[in-house]
Order: sequence, then C-alpha cells, then structure tokens
Amino acid sequence: MKDKTIDYVLRTTWLAVNKMYNEEASKFESTMATGFTLLSIDPEKGTPSTSLGPKMGMEATSLSRILKTMETRGLIERKPNPEDGRGVLIHLTEFGREKRAYSREKVLTFNEAIRENITQEKINHFYEVAELINDMISNKKIYKQDK
Repeated sequence: MKDKTIDYVLRTTWLAVNKMYNEEASKFESTMATGFTLLSIDPEKGTPSTSLGPKMGMEATSLSRILKTMETRGLIERKPNPEDGRGVLIHLTEFGREKRAYSREKVLTFNEAIRENITQEKINHFYEVAELINDMISNKKIYKQDK
C-alpha cells in the first residue's frame, strides 16, 4: 500500500464505489448518476435547475443530458419557478419519488455497512482528510495559478 499515491487510492476507490452503485442501479434500469440526481432534488419544493449542477459538482452539459433522460423516463418534470419567471424548478414525479426512496435506501445501506466495519475514529479521520484535500484544491494550494 505504501507505493500507491493518494490520488491513485482515491480514484480506484471511487471507481469501485461507482461500479457498485451502477451495478445495483442497473437492476432497475437506472444509473448511479440518475440516483445521485434524484437525491439532489428537493422532494417537496423542487430544485432550481441552475443550482442543481453546482450542488452536484457537475457540468451543465452532463446534467442536461441526465435531466432529459430523467424527464423522458417520467422521473422528473420541469415547472416555471414562481419566484423567478425566467427560472425552472425540477420536481420529482410520483415515480421519481419512488426511485429516490430506493436510491436513498441504497446509499444508507452502503454507509451502514462501512460504519459496521470501520471505527468512528477512522471515519472521522477520513472526513478530515477529505475536507483538507478539498480545501487545498479549492484554494489552489497544490498547483499555484500564475497571474
């Protein structure tokens, strides 16, 4: 393990998690990206389409494709934002709520399995390290930007 770089461990772990979720989602003709999107939409009030991408850390073009597919499958519907006539709110349909509940259950099952096998102290350290890495990246502390 000592010869592996931090980014290698992060990447391979994320790819394994991604594969696991996609395998599970494929049993229901879905994808991890769809499940993640369902979980990011407020089930009661809907979510402005413009805030969904940043909330999920996704580019607008990738999100647009996912939303179009979700709309075609009857998981979501777009409605005008009553507070901003130019904006659109993404709402879950009843079918979307069902799939969201399923996605939530799968995420909670994953988290519970990890918590049963790793001490809370180690989990806290994991969160601390992840937060530090994100902070260093977002504050350009790794690769300094030339002005």
